[in-house]
Amino acid sequence: MFRKDYVAPGFWVDTVEMGFDLDLKSTHVATRMTMRRNHESSEKELVLFGESLKLLQLRMNGIDLKKSDYVIDGEILRIANAPDELVLEIETRIKPLKNTSLSGLYASNGNFITQCEAEGFRKITWFPDRPDVMAKYTVMLRADKKKFPVLLSNGNLIDEGDLGDGRHFAKWEDPFKKPSYLFALVAGKLVCQEEQYRLKSGREVLLQVWVEKGNLDKTQHAMDSLKNSIRWDEDRFGLELDLDRFMIVATSDFNMGAMENKGLNIFNTKFVLANPSLATDIDYAGIESVVGHEYFHNWTGNRITCRDWFQLSLKEGLTVFRDQEFSADLVGTATGRAVKRIEDVRLLRQVQFSEDAGPMAHPVRPDSFVEINNFYTVTIYEKGSEVVRMYYTLLGHDGFRKGMDLYFERHDGQAVECDDFRRAMADSSGRDLTQFERWYSQAGTPRVQVQTTYDAAQQTYDIQLTQSCPATPGQAEKLPFHIPVAMGLLGSDGQDIPLYSETYPTNAGQTNLVLELTEVAQTFRFTGVATKPVPSLLRNFSAPVVLEIDYTDEELGLLLANDSDPFNRWEAGQRLMMRRLVKLTKAVQSGEPLELDTMLIEALRATLNNQHLDPSFRELVLTLPSEAMIAEEFAVVDPQAIHTARQFVRATLSRYLRTDLFQAYEHNLTPGQYSPDAQSMAKRGLKNLALSYLLESSDEQTFSLAKAQFDEAENMTDRLAALTALSNFSGTEEQQAVALKALHKFYKKFKKEALVIDKWFMLQATARTTDVATVRELMTHPAFTLSNPNRARSLAFNFCNANPARFHAADGSGYLLWAELVIALNKINPQVAARLARSLDRWKKYPESLQIPMKAALAKVADTQKLSKDVLEVVSKALAS
Repeated sequence: MFRKDYVAPGFWVDTVEMGFDLDLKSTHVATRMTMRRNHESSEKELVLFGESLKLLQLRMNGIDLKKSDYVIDGEILRIANAPDELVLEIETRIKPLKNTSLSGLYASNGNFITQCEAEGFRKITWFPDRPDVMAKYTVMLRADKKKFPVLLSNGNLIDEGDLGDGRHFAKWEDPFKKPSYLFALVAGKLVCQEEQYRLKSGREVLLQVWVEKGNLDKTQHAMDSLKNSIRWDEDRFGLELDLDRFMIVATSDFNMGAMENKGLNIFNTKFVLANPSLATDIDYAGIESVVGHEYFHNWTGNRITCRDWFQLSLKEGLTVFRDQEFSADLVGTATGRAVKRIEDVRLLRQVQFSEDAGPMAHPVRPDSFVEINNFYTVTIYEKGSEVVRMYYTLLGHDGFRKGMDLYFERHDGQAVECDDFRRAMADSSGRDLTQFERWYSQAGTPRVQVQTTYDAAQQTYDIQLTQSCPATPGQAEKLPFHIPVAMGLLGSDGQDIPLYSETYPTNAGQTNLVLELTEVAQTFRFTGVATKPVPSLLRNFSAPVVLEIDYTDEELGLLLANDSDPFNRWEAGQRLMMRRLVKLTKAVQSGEPLELDTMLIEALRATLNNQHLDPSFRELVLTLPSEAMIAEEFAVVDPQAIHTARQFVRATLSRYLRTDLFQAYEHNLTPGQYSPDAQSMAKRGLKNLALSYLLESSDEQTFSLAKAQFDEAENMTDRLAALTALSNFSGTEEQQAVALKALHKFYKKFKKEALVIDKWFMLQATARTTDVATVRELMTHPAFTLSNPNRARSLAFNFCNANPARFHAADGSGYLLWAELVIALNKINPQVAARLARSLDRWKKYPESLQIPMKAALAKVADTQKLSKDVLEVVSKALAS
């Protein structure tokens, strides 16, 4: 499909009435639609979409249609002579129990669940299943009362009762127009935590979190996160919950993290269930973020939706930005906000920058796609969020809010484009944002080169910025982007220097400034600079670019110790470490001795011991760049050399910082009852990082420390951190046997908790000692199954994507395993299979010795019979790259 070929729908749908007779083996669906012709469309036929449906009856304006009255061509049903106004009635039969794709209406642990984004609704009934067709829905659910006592759908419950034959019904009405991808239905044996909540307007609403029996004690954090989300959206953007009730349902069988269906959000259990004995600090933070994200979609995605799927980032990028701001605001401190920003940028650089450099690279607003499910990517979400954040940086807090207000005023209840959002930002601020459109239409990660010149006699300092962007599939040449570069200048004492520039006279004397790079090359001059400064550029990561600047180690040390921008303070430490990791990797490849200079060690020691810095910030500074990020520094990737170099740095830091690490461990203990507050989480994070470093030294003292923490831990964060450290410990055979016993003890204790067993598999998938043979053995474990996406991700995905040294084994065994897994998943769940297929999409970045078995594995998948469009698109683009 191509964006340029967009044609408005031939018919609008005003109302949809649906009746479901729910049965796991065979569900009957009756649909009645009132429709009217769109006279502005060039599409004259009535076009409906359907997939895996048995059509029982089709009536138009009360008259049964014969097979000669319509044409079914694959997944498209066409009615050529439909009148301008009509009532279309359709009856279909579907088989939820056999629907392993987890798209449409399917069964999960004996319950009914739906997932309709992007094109799952067409697996329920024939329908003009596209996001720009918005209608009001009334839904009647009927089912066996004992088997399915709870019947839920979108909107408000308007009637319910018994049918007299052991069945019951519930009737739901959604008062707002919505596209079919936001339809939701849940039925089964569920229990809920519910609360009445008073909005700022004084209106009372009902909040419910529905879970399977036995999980009710794990819902409080999700409920608290929902209330925080509602309050934040009222305070920050003036947006109020528009329904009388808001429901969250948790299911263990779900392809994504969650889905924002209007008033009935369906969540992966991973992002709902939590209590201290089962969930880690990361889980608690993830739940808060995802609950916020899906709630915020109520306005940025539901009330205003996408005209077509090419505009997907219109709702996703904007809502990711909103959930990032929500999480940062809840922390409430400048350092806490910076930590959140650093975490978001690490994800962007590690995953999205890699995507931008591979065969699946695409713009934030793609021009074409084969399978829309493949475009729920980090480019759409995370890079899309960075695009929104650049508006915020350019316009400021108040200016951005004005743009948001105008966007809602203009487009509430509409399906619109990314350009409509950009125009709202431009019109509300009076800014010309025409060039900014290139962030939506051009793929790739721009690179900004920096040259500086200091004139001591004239006391001027020039910063020359030059931008470029590598070629990406289908885009050989790129036009200049509009890049905001937030910056400051530091004196030799580490203090910010007041900035004076003729280009920005209204900002004279400030210590922070946003330069706007709009040409290929621009020079910005600063006057009154008494001594040569150190530039702090791209503060708070003001644009998703690679900044190329030749800092000296001394300059980076100054920034690490003093920069008033916490992000760039962290960034300086990352540059120092990356510089050495690259050098060490090359030394491994050439067989040279490995050495780590004292400058980095002492800089990290000073940071670790700086009690004025938040523990969470110190943890991030002490965390080495991942092996995936190091790989991005090389034209040809050597996974084994990278792993060896990184482990050498960890072991060296463990040895030289031993006393400091023990002190950090002791100073950041959190005795007493577990609390997921920001300060406690920060202390646990630094403590457990110190523990992981300490266990790089194979001695009894460090081993005993980890063993004691595992045995005595009263929360999952500390227990899992200790078990992870033990599992990666290279000690004596006796110590390894103790570590293995701890692993078995952990499984035995938590074997009935699915989310914890996912952690157990993940821990082993990413352990340094885990090879392909170990993974194959784990796949035979009674608790492992490929049919559950969470379980498949916990083992298969983590091994292929997060254990590069073992996955990229020289004998190619990792690639053979990958091919087998992709082929097996393709039969069960094409969406999940396609995501795993991405593990080899950059095969040409590796040495020829690895390229040969990689290409053979890709070809094996590509030659598979009945390969889904999802997987075929990924492997075809990889092979063609």
